[in-house]
Amino acid sequence: MQLSYSKKAEFDTKGSLRMFEKAKKVIPGGVSANIKYFAPYPIFMEKANGSHIMDVDGNEYIDYLLCYGALILGHGHPKVIESVQEQFMACGTSVFGAPHQLELRMANELVSAIPSIEMVRFTNSGLEATLLAIRLAQSYTGKYAIAKFEGHYHGGYDQVLVSVNPELEEAGSEKMPNSVPESKGIPKEIIDQTIILPFNDIDATETILRQRKEEIAAVILEPVQAGFIPANEWFMHKLRKLTEELGIVLIFDEVKTGFRMTYGGVQNIYGIKPDLTALGKVLGGGFPIGAVGGKREIMIQMDPSIGKDIFSNGGGNEGKTDIVFHSGTYNGHPTILAAGLATLNVLKDKEVMNHLISQTTKIKNGLESLYHHYKIPMKAIGMGSIFNIVLSEHPIENYRDMKKANTKLRKAIDEQLLRLGVYTKPLNRYSLSTAHTDEDIKNTIKAHEIAIRRVLNII
Repeated sequence: MQLSYSKKAEFDTKGSLRMFEKAKKVIPGGVSANIKYFAPYPIFMEKANGSHIMDVDGNEYIDYLLCYGALILGHGHPKVIESVQEQFMACGTSVFGAPHQLELRMANELVSAIPSIEMVRFTNSGLEATLLAIRLAQSYTGKYAIAKFEGHYHGGYDQVLVSVNPELEEAGSEKMPNSVPESKGIPKEIIDQTIILPFNDIDATETILRQRKEEIAAVILEPVQAGFIPANEWFMHKLRKLTEELGIVLIFDEVKTGFRMTYGGVQNIYGIKPDLTALGKVLGGGFPIGAVGGKREIMIQMDPSIGKDIFSNGGGNEGKTDIVFHSGTYNGHPTILAAGLATLNVLKDKEVMNHLISQTTKIKNGLESLYHHYKIPMKAIGMGSIFNIVLSEHPIENYRDMKKANTKLRKAIDEQLLRLGVYTKPLNRYSLSTAHTDEDIKNTIKAHEIAIRRVLNII
């Protein structure tokens, strides 16, 4: 194997370091979200185009973070920019704070694209979408505990910020995991009402659900854990049947996977209809959005005509608890929905989605071949247009399997890749966009080879 550009210069990111030091004085940790931080300091970005992103020092990277997968068309896609500009000029405002036709258009698009969705409500983030889905399930069932799977992330709020990445000594039995808080400030009673299940183990999951069926309002899961570990098909079908039998609402968190594995949700691939689905990321075309869709009988609980408005001044709100309250000043934001609809219109072309998945397969196969050449056990695991690099000889089916991977070596390689112009947060998954070219893929594989050789001290 010939190494073609082993003398490539290393990026200088002193400008990012200076900006980080200044940011720490006015922003806790120097970042506006904990996920944006990585040691020794995060890279501060300045501009982007297509599949590339440029930092404040002028270094240009091939971007595989893509705002954690939201930018499926890449940065600054002309159709998205055009749709936002046209919407603003036609309407004369960025937001109405009142119903408008784009809400109806997007809702109809989601009902058409995802068979399990009969009605839709919009939120401002995927976090808000999962939060609303859980509230709907609790109201519908009259129960208040929820069950989530070990290693699954559904947002940074109390009910689900539990056992996302617990230490194994705290995690408890593989068959009956403990509920381990992932943050300070979460009340014990909330932790006690969040029941942890083992992903891809239907027998152990069934045991727990049957034992606590009288408490559990909903089971929420990422059908593809962290966007790259797929659920076993038998596990998924059995879980759907089991939750129906036990009267438990099944919630799919498709914030990461929606419109990234196929047009619609990954549930379309599995052929399963959850009761509720949470969406986000791709749906906003690069703007903040979330949505909850699902069965009419569950969704209709939010119909404000059933009860009273909690903001009614001076009485007349006696029936406010007859409905599930849901609101948000920016819900259904017209500018965001315009960007989202433009994105979906591009993805509707089967050739576009097929090419995106083909490009993802190409880079996965190329990287696997490269790592195997250097005798590094590696699997490029994922579905559709998302994958992750896992340095392990073991099968990867859940969070505990990931603990067996060589994350120390992976992180060292990732740190070198940042210096070589391949951008993703160390240890994070790779998301591809329609903007990634054959040249991007070729250069990425070359950069991986340089990084491997540096880390292994191969001259």
